[in-house]
Amino acid sequence: MSSFFTVPTSRRKRKYGDLDAIVPSVKRRTSSKITARTQKSRVPRARRDESISGSGSDDELRRKQASDDDDGEHSSQSEDEDETGAERRLRLAERYLDNIREEVDQVGFDAEEVDKDLIAERLQEDVVCPNCTHRFQQQVKVLILRQAETKGRLYRNIASTLNLSEVSMTYFRALSHTITSIAICAPHVYTVSKDRILIKWQLAEPSPSPLSKMRRAPKKPLPLPARRPAKLLYTRGNKARSQASSSMHHTAAILTVGASSTGKFVATGGADKRLIIWAAADLTALRVFSQHRDAVTSLSFRRGTNQLFSGSKDRTLKIWSLDEMAYVETLFGHQDEVVDVAALTQERSVSVGARDRTARLWKVADETQLVFRGGAGGKSGNDKQNTRFSDQTMATPNARTYAEGSIDRVALIDDETFITGSDNGSLCLWTLHRKKPIFTVPVAHGMDPPVTPEQASADEFPDHEIPAQPQPRWITALATVPYSDLVLSGSWDGSVRVWKVSSDKKQIEAVGVVGNDGPTVDGQEAKVRGLVNDLGVFERGERGKQGICVVAAVGTEHRFGRWKVVKGKNNAVVFEIPNMDRREVEGSATSA
Repeated sequence: MSSFFTVPTSRRKRKYGDLDAIVPSVKRRTSSKITARTQKSRVPRARRDESISGSGSDDELRRKQASDDDDGEHSSQSEDEDETGAERRLRLAERYLDNIREEVDQVGFDAEEVDKDLIAERLQEDVVCPNCTHRFQQQVKVLILRQAETKGRLYRNIASTLNLSEVSMTYFRALSHTITSIAICAPHVYTVSKDRILIKWQLAEPSPSPLSKMRRAPKKPLPLPARRPAKLLYTRGNKARSQASSSMHHTAAILTVGASSTGKFVATGGADKRLIIWAAADLTALRVFSQHRDAVTSLSFRRGTNQLFSGSKDRTLKIWSLDEMAYVETLFGHQDEVVDVAALTQERSVSVGARDRTARLWKVADETQLVFRGGAGGKSGNDKQNTRFSDQTMATPNARTYAEGSIDRVALIDDETFITGSDNGSLCLWTLHRKKPIFTVPVAHGMDPPVTPEQASADEFPDHEIPAQPQPRWITALATVPYSDLVLSGSWDGSVRVWKVSSDKKQIEAVGVVGNDGPTVDGQEAKVRGLVNDLGVFERGERGKQGICVVAAVGTEHRFGRWKVVKGKNNAVVFEIPNMDRREVEGSATSA
């Protein structure tokens, strides 16, 4: 009996040669047998994939084997079978993220689309990646929002949703000198004053309005309920230790305070040229920096990090890394003292140099700076009115423009747009693409009444025939909700004014005034009794669904000196501004 091993080699070659003449159908049968044999060997691996991904069965495998007649289909299915369930989900998730990024780069961010969480709804309803878990959906949503912030684009419109007619107000309870600055790391607030005091407060949650519990409308207006902030920690410096280099506290007036968004550090700067870093948990002094040669006037933390920017009267801006408790770099360029500095998420900051009338944007990574020169107004609201109602505009006292002597305040709206306030009462809107303001609101907080000739003149016997002119009120405080259209400003007119940036980012529009039941100023009632030296704002609830909270640092003197003294209280004020109902918002939008 002959076998394969006993057959001569020549005969075996002829047998294989005869196979070449067989019809193609026999080749397909042999190939199908080979594929069936290989697929049988891959059944255990398919079962392992089934235990990982939860998809596939024996019936599905049989259907796949029966459908593998074509060579192209067989090759594509073999590639899919080589992937595990985890690799397949990862590949589909990466493809899904790439599609979303392409859409973002082509279309850009729409405020309404982001506000309504359409991206989250698409993640839940899309069938491209059915195995994505809820945790993965939340991570993608956070990634997209972070991309919007890193790109520095304004994408939220919240100014028109605020209900300024139902504002609740409460005072801080503390005995101190003029409050010079405040810093917020919700729900905590840090205040500093001229008598070297640093206080940590905890804000209370806003209580519901009593009108919501009443069936009928009251005959008299009811005051909105408010709870005072609780004082948690308190520390005070000693003026007598001004010569002691080992002192771990301020020995002169504290002019500025900043709190990191991480909730770990608090920084204070004072007229004693010291920058002190405190532990936010217990207000323990961690480090004292004395590199500045003059008073430290302003502080700002980079969002999400412990990187700190400090401005001083020595005309420099310094960068600090609090993770290593180390000095990083000094930025030169201002020709006068740096009185305010602001920063957001990117490694850049903007500062103003008082009487050099410049705002400078510092790109730290690129080691460059952009200079924006003030002193001349851009397109103003009054100029726009002159083209339409010239007679009425010229008859109003605010039609006159005043020379800008100093830029005192700055706040970032996003990474490409910022706003400044000056001593002539003007609010200026700036963008990186122009060196001059694109829009100016002159005399934003009104005019002071004319002073007496004795106050206006240094002569012993002043001439009463020369009338004194009214002067505009300075912009002494500015605050914004980053990456939104909301702007807040303060002065000594007894109120905090609310503004919004237009949808095209080219204008500033007035929204309203916070407060209307206090002492009379310019024929109107106001709540803020004193000079607003600083403002802080944060959102209540998830992305401001419950409104905003505004904290104002109020005093009888300006934070840098006593050249401006007004009647009032040395205290801080908390304003709780709720949101309007959706019906009211839609009604105001349609009327507009």
